[in-house]
Amino acid sequence: MDGFSAEELFTNEKGLTYNDFIILPGYIDFSPDDVNLESNLTRNIRIKSPLVSSPMDTVTESNMAIGLALLGGIGIIHYNNTIEEQVNEVRKVKRFENGFITDPIVLSPGNTIADIDAIKEKYGFSGIPITENGRLNSLLLGIVTNRDIDFETERTKKLSEVMTTDLLTAKKGISLQQANQILRNSKKGKLPIVDGEGRLVALMSRNDLLKNREYPSASKDRHKQLMAGAAVSTRDESRERLAALVEAGVDVVVIDSAQGNSVYQIEMIKYTKKTYPDLSVIAGNIVTENQCELLIKAGADGLRIGMGPGSICTTQTTMSVGRAQATAVYKTARFSRKHGVPVIADGGISTIGHIAKALALGASTVMMGSMFAGTHEAPGEYFYENGVRLKKYRGMASQEALEAGGTKRYFAEDTKIKVVQGVSGSVVDKGSLFDYVPYLLQGLRHSFQDIGTREMKILHDKLHSGELRFELRSPSAQMEGGVHDMYTYKEPKYM
Repeated sequence: MDGFSAEELFTNEKGLTYNDFIILPGYIDFSPDDVNLESNLTRNIRIKSPLVSSPMDTVTESNMAIGLALLGGIGIIHYNNTIEEQVNEVRKVKRFENGFITDPIVLSPGNTIADIDAIKEKYGFSGIPITENGRLNSLLLGIVTNRDIDFETERTKKLSEVMTTDLLTAKKGISLQQANQILRNSKKGKLPIVDGEGRLVALMSRNDLLKNREYPSASKDRHKQLMAGAAVSTRDESRERLAALVEAGVDVVVIDSAQGNSVYQIEMIKYTKKTYPDLSVIAGNIVTENQCELLIKAGADGLRIGMGPGSICTTQTTMSVGRAQATAVYKTARFSRKHGVPVIADGGISTIGHIAKALALGASTVMMGSMFAGTHEAPGEYFYENGVRLKKYRGMASQEALEAGGTKRYFAEDTKIKVVQGVSGSVVDKGSLFDYVPYLLQGLRHSFQDIGTREMKILHDKLHSGELRFELRSPSAQMEGGVHDMYTYKEPKYM
């Protein structure tokens, strides 16, 4: 047979990265739309799309987690915050599917049209309720929508002069079904929910109703709420954090350590599984079979693979510890498969091809940071540099993140000297997650078609039987496989 099996490929005495090899093509007898990307996140959780966002403070908060869950993946909310802040982010995700926006953006009559413009630029919507003091639980006075301001040339005009005051509202306590019916009958875009004294307590949006209908692959729990994950550390503080997250309805926790093979992590896994036996626990980060064995024995339901391959991580250079990511994924996935524990390939992914290669090496899902950090749904504000629209992205072991609390991940919270293992930087604007993720998934379906595989289980069966074939790539082959010999060319929107 042409090429090599994975077992033969990874007998190489050198560690391999995703760019070091290529997958040989298979036989096509189906279309890309026939490909099923459903996969296991943990022993007990299946998701429709194998995409997971990293628990980084410039990547995953509630907006990211909501977007990914609607699109079939899942977001893991970071812990570089207080317990109350993290719990609030989880609750936003879990409450989203209830249909009521319980923390809408609110303005006062003294705000201006320019303030609406800024909200639209940042969040993509402009239907804003106006209350007496510009806060929730204040007397509702009106609402401003696009039709109120589209033809206003003076953007400094106060909202009191343009807002609609003849409002259709619903009373607090109304059922979701009743509120949905009011929206349908009224043909309005927003429905404010008020208490008995006319104070705004929540908001309903027609767009949210459409989202419920348009995303049939959404990741939902048994109560039909969106799934949400959250990171915890191995510190004692995380037991209190864990209790609060479970109370908020979190579906899975990631024990977030840069080096997961520790007595602290094993103790945390055992504590979590004993205290909350129904809660799925993902352990890591690890890169060897021995590490897998210890964490699986402790009770891990999933494993996070990768030490140092991330675009903003310098662990391998600074600490001289880690492993080439392709080798790490294959070795750990092969071992964990025998125990029915899926692995998440975390780090080193910058293209659709890297996602395909990680899955082809046995990963069930991929976790990404930089790929998602430039989207609208990632935390942070856009800024311009040399005419390019950017968003900040930083490693959790960067100087900035460590100062903000990221030391919990590196067993360094109490040390006076902080050793930096990452950098801060920026990534290019990728637009909305709702455009970007479908593009990634369709590209992945095309990749599966070229490989000749319709679904994840078949892909992994072919991997371990030796039917899936690979070939090493020389530096010249890697160069040949990319854009070359062009005087100029236009780079695609998504690379």
